[in-house]
Amino acid sequence: MNNNYKIALLIDCDNVSHQSIEGVLQELAKYGAVNVRHAHGNWNGPQLGGWIEKLHANAIRPIQQFAYTTGKNATDASMIIDAMDLLYSGNVNAFALMTSDSDFTPLVMRILEAGLPVFGFGERKTPMPFVNACSQFIYTENLREDTEEQGDNESGDTTKPTATAKRTRNELRGDTVLVRTLRTAVEQTADDDGWAHLGKVGQYISNNSCSATIRMTG
Repeated sequence: MNNNYKIALLIDCDNVSHQSIEGVLQELAKYGAVNVRHAHGNWNGPQLGGWIEKLHANAIRPIQQFAYTTGKNATDASMIIDAMDLLYSGNVNAFALMTSDSDFTPLVMRILEAGLPVFGFGERKTPMPFVNACSQFIYTENLREDTEEQGDNESGDTTKPTATAKRTRNELRGDTVLVRTLRTAVEQTADDDGWAHLGKVGQYISNNSCSATIRMTG
C-alpha cells in the first residue's frame, strides 16, 4: 500500500476514546502525512473533557456541533458533510475515520467508490458492517497510550534539559518519549529481514511529527 498518502483524519468524539489518539496517529504515519485532523463533537458538554487536552498536543482542530434536538446525533451529519467537502476538494487522497458508529458505513462506501482508501479505527463494540467496509480497520484498544510516567529518567530526576543543552548518552536513553518514538519508527518501517532504512525511519517520524516532537542535540 502507498506510504505517501495525504490523509484526512475525522474523529467522532462522541463515541470513541481519547486514550488511543496517539496510537492512531502513529499507525497512520506508516501510510503518509495526516494533513487534516478534525475532531467533531459538542465541545460545550463535559463528556469531551478527555479530548480537550489532546487537541493542541496533537494539532487537532475541534469542530463544534451543537445538539439541536435531543436524541438526534448532529455530530454524524457534521462529520459526513466535512468528509464530502474534503473529498471534493481533492486536497487529500485517503481518509481515516475514528468512530465506533456503523452509521458511517455508507460514507465509507462512497469514499471507496471515489477510489480512495479508508482507514477505520474504533472500539471493539464497532458493528461488523463498518469494520468490513473499511480498507483496513484497527481496534483502538490495541493502540491505547502507555500510562507509564514519561518524565522520569534512570536516576529519578524529572528535570528536562533545555533545547540548547548537550545531553549525555544516559540522558538520551532515559528520554522515554524519544526511545519509544524511535523504537516505533523502526518497528513500523522494518523489512522482512528486520532491518529499517534510516530514510524510511526519518520519513515515518516526519509524518508523525505533529504528535511527537523530538529534540536531539550534541
